[in-house]
Amino acid sequence: MEKRNHSSPAIQTDETDVAIIGAGPSGAAAAAWLARNGLRVQVIERSLFPRFSIGESLLPQCMVHLETCGLLDAALAGGFQVKNGAAFTWRGKTTAIDFRDKFSDGPGTTWQVPRDDFDQRLIEGAREAGAQVQFETLVEDFTADAERPSLTLRTKDGQRRILRARFILDASGYGRVLSRLANLSKASTLESRCALFMHVEDRIDHPGHDREKILIGVHPVHPGVWYWLIPFSDGRCSVGVVGDRDTLQAAGGDDTSRLWHFLNEEPTLAELLQNATQVRETNRLEGYSADVERLHGPGFALLGNAGEFLDPVFSSGVTVALDSAMRAAPLVKRQLAGETIDWDLEFEQPLRRGVATFREFVEAWYDGRLPKIIFNEQQSPRIRSMISSVLAGYAWDQSNPFVSASRRRLNSLAEACSAETVTDELVPL
Repeated sequence: MEKRNHSSPAIQTDETDVAIIGAGPSGAAAAAWLARNGLRVQVIERSLFPRFSIGESLLPQCMVHLETCGLLDAALAGGFQVKNGAAFTWRGKTTAIDFRDKFSDGPGTTWQVPRDDFDQRLIEGAREAGAQVQFETLVEDFTADAERPSLTLRTKDGQRRILRARFILDASGYGRVLSRLANLSKASTLESRCALFMHVEDRIDHPGHDREKILIGVHPVHPGVWYWLIPFSDGRCSVGVVGDRDTLQAAGGDDTSRLWHFLNEEPTLAELLQNATQVRETNRLEGYSADVERLHGPGFALLGNAGEFLDPVFSSGVTVALDSAMRAAPLVKRQLAGETIDWDLEFEQPLRRGVATFREFVEAWYDGRLPKIIFNEQQSPRIRSMISSVLAGYAWDQSNPFVSASRRRLNSLAEACSAETVTDELVPL
């Protein structure tokens, strides 16, 4: 049993069935599902909602999970910008992948969302389902125990209390509370990168711009630098640039000037944003890729970014968060009903398989294989649909050859893209 010296006789002690750290998408989804299934749930969130968060472009796989946990209607009420795919631009050449033309079963559309509104709607939906939510509360310590794990909490007014649970889910995102407290962190296999981003009133009136797709740009000179443009339904959009820290730092004296410098260097984005006005301060996020030794322990499991986070390039963050929540919640219910759960076999291994697929695509993006594939439009529709499925979030569909053997298929396809036309014979499936 992992135990820390945190208690004192004077501290109030409360009890619940499931304690969830973090009120973002994974925490809200798990809380809603567990509460609907009759368990007492307390969500502990350090911030006051609504609050800004990055990760504003969802993938269609998310819609399945939102329906499963009962939060789809709550999200639908937000009137968010519909998203049906991704457009890519490089040196004036633009191509697109439509998620509706995909290999895997499931929804082909989703949303692009301001996360303050989206996350607020989800956690309120979880509260309506019966979960208790406490904002502006920090987790200071915890005791991991197979039957009675507990958290030491501190509220905004300095009050401390102990929350004893029968199980704890860490949905703390970049805070990575339990991985930090239990010394589970390990280095990511991905290189450290930096992102600069802001919101603008975009005033885009270009007839060729499709607001129903995220736009991903590649820098004309620096192949490791890329951009996102995520339109929202209110005429604003999120824009950002990602690259190595030194390259971004050299572009100006502050982050705002650096961001605009790079945006103006990409022809398509420079044209689209020529009338844009910044409406939110420039933010920076760096060193975000992270991993952990394991995703579970005595009486606890890690969800979404609280465990492993890859990279923002294919918007996999919320998808992994929701997938992890919908894998963990039924296991928690079964365990609390008396079953013995093999968390490695039933949770960690299957979750990591999908994350590994996303990782292969991220690595192929940065080493140049995936841009070569994406900008080659001469592939057969069948191959294109398989790529579309992974980018739509269906990274767990083992019937897709680009899931079951991601690296080998991406290598073969990238090599074949030097041919004028890429057929199924060139990339045997």
